[in-house]
Amino acid sequence: MAKTKTQYVCQNCGYISATFLGRCPNCGAWNSLVEETQSVTPAKAAPAPRHTSAGGQVKPMLMSKVSMQREPRTSTDLGELDRVLGGGIVPGSLILIGGDPGIGKSTLLTQVSGRLASKGAKVLYVSGEESAAQIKMRATRLGVGDSGMYLYPETDMPSISQAIDDMHPDYVVIDSVQTMNVPEMNSAVGSVSQIREVTAELMKIAKTEQITIFIVGHVTKEGAIAGPKILEHMVDTVLYFEGDMHHTYRMIRSVKNRYGSTNEIGIFEMHQNGLAEVANPSELFLDERLPNATGSAVVVSMEGTRPILVEIQALMTPTMYGNAKRTSSGLDHNRVSLIIAVLEKRANLMLQNQDAYLKATGGVRLDEPAIDLAMAMAIASSYRDSEISPTDCFVGEIGLTGEVRRVNRIEDRIKEAAKLGFKRIFIPKNNLQGLPARDKIKVIGVASVSEALDRVFVK
Repeated sequence: MAKTKTQYVCQNCGYISATFLGRCPNCGAWNSLVEETQSVTPAKAAPAPRHTSAGGQVKPMLMSKVSMQREPRTSTDLGELDRVLGGGIVPGSLILIGGDPGIGKSTLLTQVSGRLASKGAKVLYVSGEESAAQIKMRATRLGVGDSGMYLYPETDMPSISQAIDDMHPDYVVIDSVQTMNVPEMNSAVGSVSQIREVTAELMKIAKTEQITIFIVGHVTKEGAIAGPKILEHMVDTVLYFEGDMHHTYRMIRSVKNRYGSTNEIGIFEMHQNGLAEVANPSELFLDERLPNATGSAVVVSMEGTRPILVEIQALMTPTMYGNAKRTSSGLDHNRVSLIIAVLEKRANLMLQNQDAYLKATGGVRLDEPAIDLAMAMAIASSYRDSEISPTDCFVGEIGLTGEVRRVNRIEDRIKEAAKLGFKRIFIPKNNLQGLPARDKIKVIGVASVSEALDRVFVK
């Protein structure tokens, strides 16, 4: 007979306590421990052995005997998504997609499912939040209503596992993992225990049956995927679907990928008939730039392997209070304060009595060190009320002593700037070594932020 055990589980980090606590001792969250009743049953039969992509059973082998053949991949017909996945979908992989409510996660997966089904693949779309009629309406609006994928509105995990065994699909979509339920567990739907058990079952199905499974995950108010952190550790790929609800642009980022590089980014635009790929995001971010505006500088930022030109705007105004205000959107607040301090100390700009407002346009978020020089130029342009040439762009990291430090992938950045018609690019002086001569763009090396100011704002 099964025994029952009562425990308290933190819904934020998964910490387990035998008694109730007001604050989780692991993550520090208040009122996050929830009582769960767990049934302790006798051990089940051993799980089925794991299989390789070729169908054979996995066995121990010497590393010298392992063949280094490439994993087979299937294209989703969405080039931006294929880029983030590392070249396409790998059979037997478990892919987790998280994002804010209404951002377009279900729209993206419905489009992908429809295109895969149109190519002859067997796709099972499992929804715990919508009925089959609702999914049909969305698929019809997206143009994949007659693609041939299977719909299954169900939340019971044993029933879903049985349907997968009966159908043997090539792809499965679970929308969303927080709505799935394992009846043997007495905890509430969406609790840490339920999410962990459901994900473990899906991982076993993906690896033993070589079925690619997409999982939709809700996010918390802090922006992280809801549930225990072990959820992200168990899956093969973690993608974040981001965007501003006031803009039509959506970005999908890879923060974990066992079959490709991380920190890749794909950009889409939301239309009435679904998500459309943005082939050249640099033109998109610079489309509405004013030619003679002050406080504007363009940076060539790297998002994974892709160079993107983004406009950084700064507005400096005299403060009306004792302490100057620092506000940023799309940029790290601490980095903004650091650059302002360096400009005041090393470039003799009196900024301590100036309110600073900085923004990366287009709803994109920049967090790499190479944006420092462009931020400094935008701040100086607004403070001096002097415009920067619209054909200038900047790349470089700024140190605390005012030096401009080298950055990576400099040739890719220069090529992207030249392609979009920029005439000059300011880069760290140490990055000039080994660079070939350019005809379309002038490459200028600077060693310090004061030197860059002197060359940009010629008196």
